[in-house]
Amino acid sequence: MSNKMWGGRFASATDAAMEAINASIGFDQRLYAEDIAGSKAHAAMLVATGILDDKDGDTIVQGLDAILSQIEAGEFTFSTALEDIHMNIEARLAELVGPAAGRLHTARSRNDQVATDFRLHIRNFLDRLDSALARLQWELAQKAFAHHATVMPGFTHLQAAQPVTFGHHLLAYVEMVARDRGRLRDARRRLNESPLGAAALAGTSFAIDRDMTAEALGFDRPMANSLDAVSDRDFVLETLSALSILAGHLSRLAEEMVIWSSAQFGFITLSDAWTTGSSIMPQKRNPDAAELVRAKTGRINGALMTLLTVMKGLPLAYSKDMQEDKEPAFDALDAAELSVAAMTGMVADMEPHPERMRAAAGAGYATATDLADWLVRALALPFREAHHVTGRLVKLASDSGRELHELTLEEMQSVDPRITAAVFDVLSVEASVASRTSYGGTAPDNVRRAAQDWLARLGEDGMAPAQV
Repeated sequence: MSNKMWGGRFASATDAAMEAINASIGFDQRLYAEDIAGSKAHAAMLVATGILDDKDGDTIVQGLDAILSQIEAGEFTFSTALEDIHMNIEARLAELVGPAAGRLHTARSRNDQVATDFRLHIRNFLDRLDSALARLQWELAQKAFAHHATVMPGFTHLQAAQPVTFGHHLLAYVEMVARDRGRLRDARRRLNESPLGAAALAGTSFAIDRDMTAEALGFDRPMANSLDAVSDRDFVLETLSALSILAGHLSRLAEEMVIWSSAQFGFITLSDAWTTGSSIMPQKRNPDAAELVRAKTGRINGALMTLLTVMKGLPLAYSKDMQEDKEPAFDALDAAELSVAAMTGMVADMEPHPERMRAAAGAGYATATDLADWLVRALALPFREAHHVTGRLVKLASDSGRELHELTLEEMQSVDPRITAAVFDVLSVEASVASRTSYGGTAPDNVRRAAQDWLARLGEDGMAPAQV
């Protein structure tokens, strides 16, 4: 039997494999709320423009509300034979309200329906994610304020480079997430135009009011070109692109948590809530949540690559290839939302160990740059000469198994006789971080003020008032 929803010109049934590859209900059923919202807005507009009478309009809306209740109660049976969420709902509507259901599809197509549903779904996701990212920033900023003066090693090439504060390190991620939120908000702003009413590709001959449906669904305006409206997936690509950058940031922090929580570093401890054990090694506390956040990056990046490939070379307007936009996108949205929730929990949970951080910050000649800067300031050496003198002093300390501050003045003067005892004032890690007072630097007062500023700004985003 041909599909009764669109099968007027078809005389025989589709092949089972065709039915399987063609159906999307297995994944697009999650668009049910958006599909029903779009249908209610469309029905109201058809009534307002006189295309649909009041009685049929009321009947359709009541039927749609009943379907929404059935789906939310788990009482709705989705059919693969009906292909997608749109036709499943339309078929059930016909069962509930009779012939009036057939009038709902006047002046629209599944092409503008799915584009509308997907935009609404992405928009709802972005609104949730923005709030979740604000909470992550809040937890990072709270920890940063509490540890604005906690000294730790800063790294380049994963080698100890210069001392920084733990708070300064955490605030770097607050800044990254701020840019992520900005990109995602930009994506939301651009996607907030309504495709509804573009119909299959050319618009419609019915005197519809697209401004009315756009407003009813919270869009800023209708999309201006019907071809673009049904064939555009830029809004998904832009969202996935921004999510890929976000995932990269989360992965970097996750990697640091894995390193910091290792026995070799011991900078932080994650509680039982965010770690797992080993099936064979009873002593293990594995940072599996952080590792999985790190791995989710592959799924999110993969979704972006998948959709970029699907959309490459597609002629206008709609092609069935575009059905492949949803599965990877849904997977990426879920992965991103879960990753943010897990990272927020781990940041709130982690217990820093300042004494281990301080000990590590003092090792590896981390104040060598401070020594070179002192030679420039105090002795007026050109920096390249100061760099050379410092390198010789580092070698002298290294050859004898000591740190720079453990060298005697006489030993330093054997390298450069102009060095005075004042040099020892800059060789402690505390003095090093305190000296980095330039804007954006790691000086504790800088970090405290920056953390306070972020907490105040995040308070305006709906977070709790800053306890500082």
